[in-house]
Parts: sequence; C-alpha cells; structure tokens
Amino acid sequence: MNEIDDKITIIEGPPPEFENVNDGWAIGLNETFGNYELALTRLRTFNGQALVERCHRTWKNRMPMYLLFKNNIGLEDQVPIMAVRSVETDDGQVLFIWIRRKKSLSNN
Repeated sequence: MNEIDDKITIIEGPPPEFENVNDGWAIGLNETFGNYELALTRLRTFNGQALVERCHRTWKNRMPMYLLFKNNIGLEDQVPIMAVRSVETDDGQVLFIWIRRKKSLSNN
C-alpha cells in the first residue's frame, strides 16, 4: 500500500473544527483503554466518494487511516479516522469524518 493512501490531507483553508460526539453508534467506535474521545468534522470536497473508498481499502488491509492538517499554530498534525461518510448537499459534497483524539483536560 502506498503511504499516501493512508491519509486524507487538508491542503488549504483553516484547520478543521472538531465537535465532540455523544451519539450511541459512534461511541462504539472508541472502545479503548486510553483516554480518548470521538469528534466529528465536516469538510467540503470534490471527490467525497473516492475518499470514502480509499478509507475502506485501507481499513480492509487492517491499516489505520489519518486526517492530516495544519493546526491553529500552523504545524502539521494528524488524527486517526474512525469513520467517514460522503453526502451530497445543495452546496456540493461534504465529507463527514469521525476522528479519535486524546481527551482534553477541559472536557473531563
């Protein structure tokens, strides 16, 4: 598998905004002993279904998939993608990405 295939990269625009997830099915994605939480971000894209298929191919090979982006101070950051869905809206394609991140102290 090519290294580029295990990442979805945000090339331009601001850092993604992540919102905490508390719905039932998504919580099951985060069954781990670590101190992690699930979050959701929405991104506009031109090739949503192709990105979803890339995630599925990577997961089928039992490999992790990552969201790669520049954080608020401009440094490269990445988080593991736990689930992804592409939706067609009136404004174009939107990619829903559920990620796992370490819990912040303010969210305890």
